[in-house]
Amino acid sequence: MSEVAHSTYPDSPLGPDAFREYESLLLQDFEELVRKSEIEKKSSSRPSNFGRSEDSILNENLASEDEGWAKFSLSEEEIPRTPRTPRENLDEPNSLVPKGDSLLRFDISVNHFPMILCPLSPRVFVLPSEGTIAEACLSSEHEDSLGPGLPSISTGVPSDGDDIPPGAILTAHLLYHIAAKMDLKMEIFSLGDLSKTIGKIMMDMSSLYDVGRRKRSAGLLLIDRTLDLLTPCCHGDSLVDRIFSSLPRRQRASSSPVNQNKHGPATIQRAPLDAQIPLGNLYTKEEPAIWPIEGIEAFLSGWSSNDPLTTIPVPSDINRISGKTSSQSEIGSLSGSFVTTENHRGAEYLEALIDRRTKDGAILIKKWLQETMRQEKVSVNVRTRTSFPSASELQSMAKAVAKDQSSLLRNKGIIQLAIAAALSLSEPHTSHWDAFVSAEKILNASCGDTSQTLSAQIRDLINTSVLVKTLDQKNQNKDSSQGLLSFRDALLLAITGYILAGENFPTSGSDGPFSWEEEHFLKEAIVDALLENPSAAKLKFFHGMEEVLEANLNKRNSDKSKEDSSNQSTLEDLDDDQWGNWGDEDAESNNEQVFGDMQLKLELRDRVDNLFKFFHKLSSLKTKNVTLRNIPLGIESSYGGDPYMGKGLLYKLLTVVLGKYEVPGLEYHSSAVGRLFKSGFGRFGLGQAKPSLGEQSVILVFVVGGINCHEVLEIREALSQSGRPDVELIIGGTTLLTPNDMLDLLLGS
Repeated sequence: MSEVAHSTYPDSPLGPDAFREYESLLLQDFEELVRKSEIEKKSSSRPSNFGRSEDSILNENLASEDEGWAKFSLSEEEIPRTPRTPRENLDEPNSLVPKGDSLLRFDISVNHFPMILCPLSPRVFVLPSEGTIAEACLSSEHEDSLGPGLPSISTGVPSDGDDIPPGAILTAHLLYHIAAKMDLKMEIFSLGDLSKTIGKIMMDMSSLYDVGRRKRSAGLLLIDRTLDLLTPCCHGDSLVDRIFSSLPRRQRASSSPVNQNKHGPATIQRAPLDAQIPLGNLYTKEEPAIWPIEGIEAFLSGWSSNDPLTTIPVPSDINRISGKTSSQSEIGSLSGSFVTTENHRGAEYLEALIDRRTKDGAILIKKWLQETMRQEKVSVNVRTRTSFPSASELQSMAKAVAKDQSSLLRNKGIIQLAIAAALSLSEPHTSHWDAFVSAEKILNASCGDTSQTLSAQIRDLINTSVLVKTLDQKNQNKDSSQGLLSFRDALLLAITGYILAGENFPTSGSDGPFSWEEEHFLKEAIVDALLENPSAAKLKFFHGMEEVLEANLNKRNSDKSKEDSSNQSTLEDLDDDQWGNWGDEDAESNNEQVFGDMQLKLELRDRVDNLFKFFHKLSSLKTKNVTLRNIPLGIESSYGGDPYMGKGLLYKLLTVVLGKYEVPGLEYHSSAVGRLFKSGFGRFGLGQAKPSLGEQSVILVFVVGGINCHEVLEIREALSQSGRPDVELIIGGTTLLTPNDMLDLLLGS
C-alpha cells in the first residue's frame, strides 16, 4: 500500500504521514531493545554469562524479543555503513545508537513496493489471496449487498464519502500505481456502481503532471462481478478450473480474527491460491524401493529448500506414527506447488494451459510428457496417438519421468503439472464435476419450460443430497456416493436456478420467481435436509444451530434404536394384562419431545425464510441492476441461456468493444483537464472528443470481485475472433474464483 492509501484506508492505524510514523515506531522498538540489552550487559559478569561477549548478549536479546521479527545480526561486517566525513554530526538524533566505545549507524527507510501481483500468465493476473487489498471488504451491509467479498447490486447510485468500502479505495490505488509503473495513461471506463466509484477515485488521484506527460495510452475497463454471477457459479470447460477445484490448498499463514467496523466485516479470509500437489501419489506401497534409501533425507531437505513454509518431518517420527517403512513414508511426504519457482518452464506450462479447455489441456500435457520421455530416453507402455489421456495414463507417464532423483528435479515442473491434471481427471473429482455439468444443463433446459419444472428440478437435487448422506451412513463408505452431489452442492445449484428463474419467470410469484406453493415445497425440502444432515448447517444463515441440530439427530437415532429394541422385547413377552397401561407410560415424555421438535422446526424455518430472501435478491439481479437492464439482447450475459452453448458477460462485452461499437451504461471517467476542455473550451470549438475503448491498442480488463479461468478462455476467443491481433489484452481480477469459492462468498460463514 502506498502512503496515500494508508491515509485513506479507514482501518489503517497510521495517519497521513504513514511512512514517517512507521519509521519512528521502528526506531522506538529498536531503541527499546537496545535499552533492555544494556541491563543484560551490566549483569554479564554473572556465571551464566561468563566468557560471553557483549555482542552475543545483544544479539540474543534482539533475536528472542519477539518471534514475529525477522532474525538479524549486529556483527560489524554485516552492518551497512554510510561513509562519514569528519564534519558529520555524530550526535544526530534517530540515526546513531551507542554500542560500547563505538557508534553503530542505524538507518531506517520505509518505501512503497507497488505491483504486488499474482500472475497466472504474462497477460492474466489476480491479487495475492492473503494480501490486504484482496481481502478488503468490497461491500458494506445494506439492502443491496450480497456479502463483503462481492460488490453490491448496481442500482445506479454509486457509493460516496463514508459509504465507500475499503476494498474500492485500495483497488483504485493499486491500479493507479500499476498504470504509473507501466508508464501508461489510462482512459478509464467502468460498468457497475463499485467500478464507477473506483474509476472516480483513480481520476481524482491523477494530477496535471500525469495528464500532460506523453505516455502511451491504454484503456482500463472496470467491471463489477455482480453483473454476471452465473459464470463463476457454473462449472465451465477449463482444465485449470478443474485443477484448482480438485487440489487441496495450503493452510492460511495466519488465522487472525476478522476485523469488524461499523459497516460490517472489514476483511474476508480467502482461500490461498497455493494449490498443493500430492507427489506421493507417484509411488505406491507395492514399490517401497524405487529409490535408494541412502541420501533420501538430504533429498527431501533440498526438495523444499526454496519454500520456507514447508517443513520436512523427521523420518523417525514419520515411521513411528505411521508404522511404514522409511522409503514409503519419506517419499509420501513430498508435495509440490502448481508452478515451480526454480524452473522457468513451470511458468511457460501454466501460460499455455490457462486458456485451454479440458480436453485440449490434457492432450497438451501428454505431449509435453512424451517430449520429456524422449529427452530422458524413457519408454512406457501408453498410446502414442494424440487422444484424450486418462488419469492413469498421465500418472504412469509422470512416474516414468521421475525414475530417479536427478530426473525428478530436472523435470519437476511437468511432473507436478501431470500429477495435478491426473488428480483432477480421476475419481471422485471427475464424476463430481460431470454431475455438476449435467445438473446445470438440466436447469438451463428447464428454463424453456415452466417455473414448476425448474422448481421441481431444484427440489429433486436437494432431496437427492439427503439420500446421498443416508447411503453414506448406511454403507460407511464414501465411494458409495461417488459422483453424487451433497447438500452444499445442491445449494450452489439452487443459486444458479434462482438466477435463471429471475430472468425467465420474473412475475411468477409476488416476492420471488416461483409461486408460494412451489417455494413452500423447496423450503420444506431444505428443512428436512438440515434435520437429516446437521453438518451442512455451517452457513451464515444457520449460524449457531449446528450443535442443536446434531444433538437432535443423535437423540432421534438413540430413541429409534431404543424403540426398536423395546418393541422386539414387548412382542416376545406381552400378555393380555399389560395392554391396559401400555400407552400411558411415555405419554408425557413424548409430548415434551414433540414440543421440542416443533420449536426446533419453527426456528429452522425462520432461518430458511431468511435464506430464501437472499435467493430472492439473487433472482432480482436483472431487474434491480440498471446496467443489465440497459444492455440490449445482443450482448447481454448468459442469463437464461446455456452457459456451454452461450458465452459469459465478459466475452460479449469484449466482442462489442473490439468491434468498436457503443456499450450502453459504460461510463467514461475524464480527468480534470479533460472536463475543462469539454465544458470550458467546448464553446469555442476546442473540446475533446470522448475516447473509444475499442480504439485503444492496450486494454486492461479488471473484474472487481474476481475471475475464473473459463472467462479468460472466452476473452481470448473474443480477441482471436475480432481479427485484431494488434490489441494487447491484459485480464485481472481481485482473486481467482472457483464454484466453491462463490458458494462461500454468497452463503459462507
